[in-house]
Amino acid sequence: MFTVASKDGTTIAYDRRGSGPALVLVDGALCSRAQGPLPELAEALADRFTVYNYDRRGRGDSGDAPEYAVERELEDLAAIIEAAGGSAYVYGTSSGAALALRAAAAGLPIEKLVAFEPPYVVDDSRRQIPRSWVADLQALEPGDAIKYFFTKGIGLPGIVVTMMRLMPAWKQMKAIAHTLPYDARMLGGNCFGDPMDAAQWASIEQPVLVVNGGKSPGWMKTSTRALAAAVPGARHAEVPGQNHVVRASAIAPVIADWCE
Repeated sequence: MFTVASKDGTTIAYDRRGSGPALVLVDGALCSRAQGPLPELAEALADRFTVYNYDRRGRGDSGDAPEYAVERELEDLAAIIEAAGGSAYVYGTSSGAALALRAAAAGLPIEKLVAFEPPYVVDDSRRQIPRSWVADLQALEPGDAIKYFFTKGIGLPGIVVTMMRLMPAWKQMKAIAHTLPYDARMLGGNCFGDPMDAAQWASIEQPVLVVNGGKSPGWMKTSTRALAAAVPGARHAEVPGQNHVVRASAIAPVIADWCE
């Protein structure tokens, strides 16, 4: 494990493996560098890149601050990129893709970006996320916050979330459930069924590839295509046979082909 101090002094923990150009991985909600899909992805890419997989603030071995702000997470990513040599390729998944996109729009030294399924909602094809969901998540106990996030945020059936409570990962997710409002704020106004506002991405100059899984729900496919149309010069791709929990073996070649 390595650490770096973010601009506000918060310690951000990361792993580094492999050799080659720097590639930073940015995870989504309820994941850390030790749990979720990115540890396996880091291994899959380590033969082509020097891969940096970090704990977003409030998770794993990273610190936190009394008050959350999206800008602090941008500074955390900037600190990781600086530790990686001053510029890097970036792959973000789910809310981590939203973070990476905000970072690119803010001018961070990202060479190329792959954004996998930021969970935006840009039409009325699914049940709408409550506009009060940040406050709602903040008011709930960890287990209830997880259920709220998956049902009202992601749109999973309640029975699926009930079954998830029996999985070993549930305890791990509860430990970082306090960061769910962070993810909700990272998505901003892009998740309430309103059309995608291209102005927020107008400053992005880096090559961006927006990706969705072939088995992902229709509303998510619609939002990724809307995002690709809104980001200047972006391209869109679909990974056959995959959903929001994309397999490392399926997404690794997509990342490598885009970044090399």
